[in-house]
Amino acid sequence: MLTSKQRSKLKSLAANLSPIGQVGKEGIGENMLKSFSECLDSRELIKINILENADGSPQDLGRELAERLSAECVIVIGRKAVLYRKSEKKGIKHIEL
Repeated sequence: MLTSKQRSKLKSLAANLSPIGQVGKEGIGENMLKSFSECLDSRELIKINILENADGSPQDLGRELAERLSAECVIVIGRKAVLYRKSEKKGIKHIEL
């Protein structure tokens, strides 16, 4: 669980990120989860677009993605979700919370 201070820091870091993928009418697939998981392992913080034709609200899809990726849903603004998961990978720059 993130504190409000940690969430605020992650939101400011995510402001400059470009979305790495999108969720559309096909929903959340296994290949998508694998790809997002690999990105979380190397970046720790990712932004995802949720298209208008996606089934469900952006908030619900953001929470579902976070749950299935064992990550934290930092925030959902409009149709963009920001996810964070501390990486166990060595050799990357970790985000200091």
